[in-house]
Amino acid sequence: MNQLTVKDWILIKRRLTPYLFLLPALILLGLTVFWPALQAFYLSFTSYEDLSQPPQWIGIKNFLRLWKDAVFWKTLENTFLYLVAVVPILVIAPLGLAILVNQKLRGINWFRAAYYTPVVISMVVAGIAWKWLYAENGLLNQLLKTIGLFPEGIPWLTTSAKVFGIVPISLASVMAVTIWKGLGYYMVIYLAGLQSIPADVYEAAAIDGSDGISKHWDITIPLMKPYLALVAVISAISATKVFEEVYIMTQGGPLNSSKTIVYYLYEQAFSNLEISYACTIGLVLFLIILALSVLRLVISQPGGDGLV
Repeated sequence: MNQLTVKDWILIKRRLTPYLFLLPALILLGLTVFWPALQAFYLSFTSYEDLSQPPQWIGIKNFLRLWKDAVFWKTLENTFLYLVAVVPILVIAPLGLAILVNQKLRGINWFRAAYYTPVVISMVVAGIAWKWLYAENGLLNQLLKTIGLFPEGIPWLTTSAKVFGIVPISLASVMAVTIWKGLGYYMVIYLAGLQSIPADVYEAAAIDGSDGISKHWDITIPLMKPYLALVAVISAISATKVFEEVYIMTQGGPLNSSKTIVYYLYEQAFSNLEISYACTIGLVLFLIILALSVLRLVISQPGGDGLV
């Protein structure tokens, strides 16, 4: 065997050094993320309701139960409604805000801070505050009674009635909090994109007659497509995992009208102590988020419309 030269040792050291720096993080991720995920995957094929006994292998019975579970399909429907209703608003509205606060006006930084403030507010605090607003004698109902629009008020969080026969009022009320919290966050992403567009592009468009609102249709939106795609996927993943708003404001009620898939997972695991069944729900949720993440990676590929 040829002996390694000093040069070879230096090359080996250079190649191993990055992995040595990554090793602590990989160990931490392995213990807190990967190993628990593998355990959850195994438990989804077992019965583990009696925590004093080892899990019993039952194959795909949990998945068959999931297939017949009406509550699970209801939570999946609510989660889908969350995606359809919330994501388009969080894709379009923050872009309008970003265009607004991208103007070179005096005191514009105050407006940026005001729009971003809800992002830094804890979801617990936001949920409690909005729950007070939605209360029977809360500010919203008092306002509606004052103007005579709804003299008896609206049971925002305590009715399973649907808006236009599609979205339950309780679920729509929770959606409003998600939108309020997300507007400022996605506005900042768009603002970064807007500030990367050279000013001379708009000047050239103005010479060609594209000015005012039309310049945003001709210039801003086409150049912001990568950011629009990014926000669409990120907001979709966040909407799929929504939990805090539901837990604080409605706890899935009434009649499961605002229960999402993550809240149902939590309920099965910590209220009913059906750990195996909760792991099965978690596996389905993982597959949904994985599909959205793969979509994000596809959009981000160089040569496409995504971020390079």
